[in-house]
Amino acid sequence: MAGAANGFPEFAPQPGDTIVKEHWSSSGFANTDLDMLLKQRRISHVILIGMIANTCIEATGRFAQELGYHVTLVRDATAAMSHEAMHAAHELNGPTFAHAILSSEELVQALS
Repeated sequence: MAGAANGFPEFAPQPGDTIVKEHWSSSGFANTDLDMLLKQRRISHVILIGMIANTCIEATGRFAQELGYHVTLVRDATAAMSHEAMHAAHELNGPTFAHAILSSEELVQALS
């Protein structure tokens, strides 16, 4: 609901959306029901976008890969606090957990 409160109603949960309980740490999987909700829906692929590439995105991606998900990291849809952190997230660390590292344009093409 924060998106709606900040003037972006298109980011607010929509009818039928799955809402995952808020996480406390870097990974979206740790201490949440995300894995259970994805498995209930037979979801096997995770697409990572957002902030911060070298912490939250990376931790979520590593956790997802360890749980057996196919992980896609979207290069131009993630952010970090510095160019060096982005480089590390995409070029050095990303290949250790992501099955694919794509641009948003490449992702859209792959999903078509």
